[in-house]
Amino acid sequence: MSRTRRAISRIVLHTLKIALAPIENLSPRTYMKLYVPLLSAYGMRLNGFPRYISLRARFDDFDFITLGERTVISKYVILLTHDYSLTTALIAIGEPPPTDIAVKREIKIGANVFIGMNAVILPGTEIGDNVIIGAASVVRGRVPSDSIVFGNPAQRVGSLRDHPERWRERRAAPSATEDWELRKDRT
Repeated sequence: MSRTRRAISRIVLHTLKIALAPIENLSPRTYMKLYVPLLSAYGMRLNGFPRYISLRARFDDFDFITLGERTVISKYVILLTHDYSLTTALIAIGEPPPTDIAVKREIKIGANVFIGMNAVILPGTEIGDNVIIGAASVVRGRVPSDSIVFGNPAQRVGSLRDHPERWRERRAAPSATEDWELRKDRT
């Protein structure tokens, strides 16, 4: 796709996102029914239907991103599929390229993955199924299924299956609330 055409498509997408913003706040489920086909039309590969993707999440290149079923991408998450550091490295070793060089690599995210606010997913990252990525984490490489990772750089700190009683206690806590909209859809 040419630069001009890509710029125009980004402007159109940004305009559509502005139109979706009120719906995201009023009815996240309805918003997702509208936003997901838009992401797919822009080239994102979907293996199932994501649970939630914030309008404030940033996607570098839709063609290099694959999302799994029930994925949650919180506000201000960045999925970065390009890396221009090669240009800097080549200049540092005395071999400057005639122009900047980008290395592009895919990001693959499995099913039932939660990515917390402000996380950055770097090029070439593969996240397995049933994973929690903590807020503000910087993730690179392969994250195995059933992992809990957080930090900068993100480190695996446990498995979702290690302490099932922890999840049951959190579910029973007064601070845990059910998604009223999803519950309404089931009745």
